[in-house]
Amino acid sequence: MTALSLYGLGVLDLGSAVAGFGDPAVLFLASLFVVAEGLDASGITSWIARSITARVHGETALMVALMVVTAVLAALLTPNGAAAAMVPIVLTSARSIGVSPAKMLMPVAFAASAGALLTLSGSVVNVLVSQTAQEATGQGFGYFEFGIAGVLLVGGSILAVVTVQRWIPVERDTKQTKDFGRHVDALVEHYELEQGFYRLRVDEESGVSAQGLGSRAELYAVQTPDGGVRGLDEDLHTGDELLVTGQDEDIEELVRSANLSIVQTPLRRSTQSQLVLEEAGAAEVIVAPRSALAGRSVFTGMRIGTVTILGIRHKGKDARTAEVELQEGDTLLVHGPRDGIFRLVDFQEVVLVDCPESMRRQLAPLGRRAWVAGAITLVMIVALSANLLEPAVAGLLAACAMVLVKVVSAEQAYRAISWQMLVLIGALIALSTAITSSGAAELLADGVLSVAGGGGVVPVLAVVFLVTAALGQFVSNTASVLVMTPVVLAIGEASTIDPRMMLMSLAIASGASFLTPIATPANMIAGAAAGYHFSDYWRPGLALMAVWFIVAVFFVPIVW
Repeated sequence: MTALSLYGLGVLDLGSAVAGFGDPAVLFLASLFVVAEGLDASGITSWIARSITARVHGETALMVALMVVTAVLAALLTPNGAAAAMVPIVLTSARSIGVSPAKMLMPVAFAASAGALLTLSGSVVNVLVSQTAQEATGQGFGYFEFGIAGVLLVGGSILAVVTVQRWIPVERDTKQTKDFGRHVDALVEHYELEQGFYRLRVDEESGVSAQGLGSRAELYAVQTPDGGVRGLDEDLHTGDELLVTGQDEDIEELVRSANLSIVQTPLRRSTQSQLVLEEAGAAEVIVAPRSALAGRSVFTGMRIGTVTILGIRHKGKDARTAEVELQEGDTLLVHGPRDGIFRLVDFQEVVLVDCPESMRRQLAPLGRRAWVAGAITLVMIVALSANLLEPAVAGLLAACAMVLVKVVSAEQAYRAISWQMLVLIGALIALSTAITSSGAAELLADGVLSVAGGGGVVPVLAVVFLVTAALGQFVSNTASVLVMTPVVLAIGEASTIDPRMMLMSLAIASGASFLTPIATPANMIAGAAAGYHFSDYWRPGLALMAVWFIVAVFFVPIVW
């Protein structure tokens, strides 16, 4: 509506009104959403968070560790992605040491904003500001140039939060989350997987039936290679799989005497990590109403397509070795490739209790996808920091690589992009152009210089910071930057102040949105999980704003 309104009122021609949607900055931002999804989907995000938080135990130490991790992730994933990725980590790690998660979630939101200023790709604002600097002066900001101020902001924010942590509320209605590490233990116990089944394969024709093997082990089912079921009194054939329970020594004797090979063993405490791997996972599912599985006879160890049934709860009771006729509401623990599990869901055969993809992201060890995603991201960072490629080109190549090597699917990539954000930015670029072309920027610049009183760089930067930060409490930082960008450029033309200095200070000021839960998506994500009240933010937020004010007004002129 903004772009159309500017065109309809005659402020901009049609080409200028829609030019923002094809701006290189918009394309770069779209690609960053896909790259961030690749890092998250491959498990790198959760692995970084788990690795660091698992090594700290005190309340203050955990707060500092969570803020450091969040800042690093924000530099890679943007603040929104970092905050969303950290919420389940914060909830479980805080409860593990007996601390209210509400005490940790607000610092994490603040750290996400600070970490965004560590790299060029850290936030939408950085990209827009660098693009503007390139157009205005011929020199944009380097990939790590933001980090000169960003490191100070992260360190200062951590120090400020630790100092005023008593102002952060702890008694709030905090969201619950599932600790999948403990959840796996619960599944093993609930389905008695440690007393589970062996899967033995027939390697040679024997001409005898399963009943004729004469083993002390309990052999309760035979499945054929094509997924069918063979009766216990029927002759066994090569490739048949026997499902057996019993003592280890009885199983070993059966394997030797009948020339069988062991395909699968019961889970042990030392091997239960096999439930969650990069390529396969476990899921607890409920037989859905009107499911084709209702009325079907199944048994533990049976394969349905590519999925294996590890456990059955029939009518509320465990059915370990019995063949049961499934009913609506029965619960199955299944294991297999995730696409096989989701296929059952898509055909409305079962309802997921827990998402296997969420379990994988939280628990699975780093696999091939993680290394590939890390390598792609590293190459993109090198290309950007060395100015080998334009940001939009480097980002698009990285995003395409994530899809081509199957770190993420095309559908995942599409869902990862915040289309609403891209449309908003495209429209606001048109508004920024209109502010410049209509002469409004010069009027606002004269007003800022008048308020600053001709006192030099510091008063001008102070006024710009306060105006931008005030706007940022009520509108997105992207909007505040795009509104203020033509103003600071006009100030640079009307004075001797370097536009790059003004733009860097503007980028910092736009991120100082700490006073309300709606100021940034990171604040909203943390607030929704912690149950904060609107008034909870302003006291710790003011302490952080003071730190950011010092960096933006006094440090930036020294460097830029």
